[in-house]
This record gives sequence, structure tokens and C-alpha cells, in this order.
Amino acid sequence: MKYKKKFCVISILIVSLLFTASFKPFISRDSGIIKVMIVTDFGVIKIKLYNETPLHRDNFVKLIKEHYYDSLLFHRIIQNFVIQGGDPDSRNAGPLVKLGNGGPGYSIPAEINQELFHKKGALAALRNSDYENPTKASSGSQFYIVQGSIYKEEMLKLPAKRITKLKLFNEIINRPENKNLLEKYKTFSKSEQLDSLKTVNAIIMKQVEIELPNVPLYSFSDEQIKAYTTIGGTPHLDSGYTVFGEVIEGLNVIDEIAKQPVDKNGRPLKDIRMKISIVE
Repeated sequence: MKYKKKFCVISILIVSLLFTASFKPFISRDSGIIKVMIVTDFGVIKIKLYNETPLHRDNFVKLIKEHYYDSLLFHRIIQNFVIQGGDPDSRNAGPLVKLGNGGPGYSIPAEINQELFHKKGALAALRNSDYENPTKASSGSQFYIVQGSIYKEEMLKLPAKRITKLKLFNEIINRPENKNLLEKYKTFSKSEQLDSLKTVNAIIMKQVEIELPNVPLYSFSDEQIKAYTTIGGTPHLDSGYTVFGEVIEGLNVIDEIAKQPVDKNGRPLKDIRMKISIVE
């Protein structure tokens, strides 16, 4: 899951999409698990979709059946983090085109569940940043698959604190009394006025630091801890993005894609195209 220059409180996964009432999810099987297959030049990735996230599951199936993803790219890669795809603009984009803004014209309400987390192989939806999207609604088509890293248990204290601070930052900046600051934040971010954005950020962060001691620290479950200390993942993204599936075959393919050379924007120097189908 588009990316811009980031600060400690800005999500690194950004997509500019709006939810519309025209979204009509595909009505899929309620029983059993739906599996999909992503074919790439580096091999096949098989994924099971979670029934616990029916809006994301059904939308993904709908787009696959419409061949929406055929020939799209994994257009951004960060090794030891994620591989990202699903931007329809990538189908015919040249190598100098910066991708990450495209989609079907709607977003999907968040279905964030702590039991569905960012372990290695997790399939999750991109979304717009918190200051523009406090409800954490997901992109209509863009997704990422986690590669991540393995953590020692004591190392999880840092992402737990980061999650707590991000939640508090989002809450504070969206308070009615901070409406003017929020509007400035949006304006400075879109126009990449970084010095001005940093100033507004510092004002909100000062309030975050004041209130943080009274806010319970985010707590990882035993299952999360086990996964992050064995197979790895990206724990700092938990509670922020909807995870709606997981890889059941092809983790090695993710590793192979993740190590491909990229430009300064994370775009692979050689196009990595995909074709996604339902496993019947």
C-alpha cells in the first residue's frame, strides 16, 4: 500500500479515493474460504481471503472477475516492508510516471480487526492518510502484501508506542477546536510545503506528548507476538489498515519481488506485472 515524503506521524501509505454510494459488492459464498492466485514472472502467490472482512473480500473478488487487475504492476516495493500494486494507471504507464493515485472511484469502509494483523504474507488495503481519512476507509483497488522483518519481543515496544501516538495524533487533529490546524495540515501536505507542515505537526505533537502518559499503550496479542518473532511482519501498521487476507503459498515469491532494483520512488526498474484469478 502511494507514498509521499513522510514525517513520524504521517502514514507512508496514501491513496486519494472517495467512498460513493454506487459501490455494490459482489455477493460471494458465505461458507468456505475464497482463494485467489496472483501470477507474476517470479512465480505464483496464492492467498486466502478472510470472511471476517466481507466488504473487502467481495470487492476484491468483484474486481478480479472483471479482470481489473490484469496486467497491472507491483508499482512500489520497499524491501523488508511491502510490495504494492492495484493502481489501474500502471497498466500503460511509462517508467518515469509516478504511480499510486489510481482506483475505481470509491473507497471501502474500514474493517480493522486486531485478530487480522500484518504478519509476513498479510494482504491489506491501502488508504488515504489519517488527517484526510479519520475513518480509515480503504482504497477501492490498491493493496499491499507484507514482507516485513522478524522482531525480538522487546523490540515490539517501539511499534506499540508508535501505534498509540498515531491514534492520539489522529484524534487530536480531528477535534473541532483544531479545525483550522487540520485544514492547514491538508493544504501544506498537498502542496508539499514541508517546513510549514512540520510547524503544524509540531503543534499537534506537543499536545500528543502532554496527553500520552494518560493513554493506555497499544498491546499486541500473544498471536501477534508469536508471528512477529518467528515469521516477521510490519507490526507498526496494525490497527491502521484493513488486513483482508493472507498468503498460503508463495512467500518466496514475495521475497524475490521485494529484492528487485527500484528507483528513488520505489518503482521497480523492470515492470513486474500481475494477473489475478479466483482459485476454483
